Amino acid sequence: MIDICVNFLNRQLQADPEMVLSRAEESGVEGLVLCSTDLAMVAANIALCELLGAAKNLQYRTTAGVHPHDASTWDQHSHAQLIKLANNPLVCAIGECGLDFNRNYSTQEEQIRAFQGQIEVAIEVNKPLFVHDRESQGQVLSMLTRPNLPPAVIHCFTGSEDDLRGYLEAGFYIGITGWICDKKRGEDLRTMVKQIPLDKLLVETDAPFLRPQNAPSDFASKHGIAAKWKKRNEPALLAWVVEEVAQHRQESVAQIAQATSNNAKQLFGF
Repeated sequence: MIDICVNFLNRQLQADPEMVLSRAEESGVEGLVLCSTDLAMVAANIALCELLGAAKNLQYRTTAGVHPHDASTWDQHSHAQLIKLANNPLVCAIGECGLDFNRNYSTQEEQIRAFQGQIEVAIEVNKPLFVHDRESQGQVLSMLTRPNLPPAVIHCFTGSEDDLRGYLEAGFYIGITGWICDKKRGEDLRTMVKQIPLDKLLVETDAPFLRPQNAPSDFASKHGIAAKWKKRNEPALLAWVVEEVAQHRQESVAQIAQATSNNAKQLFGF
């Protein structure tokens, strides 16, 4: 399996990073995409990929971009800074970028400006877009409808059936997280997941967030994880996302694991 989104620098995972990676490898994860949410984090994640890549059997890549929550930091220098960072071979995608009109930690105008700038960077460096869309009411898809766009993945898809149809018609990849395991919030996604072509399906933990509800409740205690982090997610729990996806697509776990890994390798250059 390949986990296409891990917020590895989050303090929850930095409590025991070596064990997080060991458990990931033991669980059958062979590659991780470290997610960047601002430009300072990109440099830190590149350094981590270089360090970890020499010490572990796992393969590592990182995204490079500015999350819509941090869009207010995008200024006249950001384009050139991101171009420079994105040219590093360990950078596999531009993002996490997009629009989040649910929380609006940055204004909608700031989010649109930052997203547009990152779309232009992705086209210039010809690397995939790693996209966040929450309640944009179709504006993300509208902004991505342009010529010469590189491949795109809609990370942590939680949208409507109309949203899914639009993204699939555009040829985008769809990332599925532990949201699908949520008994209440994941009901619609469990119905829709069978509509995603197997060659456009990706899986991710978005660790330490969105812990799969079907994962063992004693996982933390069994592995000596501090009680304060017992509800966190980590890459070793990706198998439970795969299991849920397989169940609702009526396909085997092995088939989902292999297909999503092949898709991630093709998209992100593992």
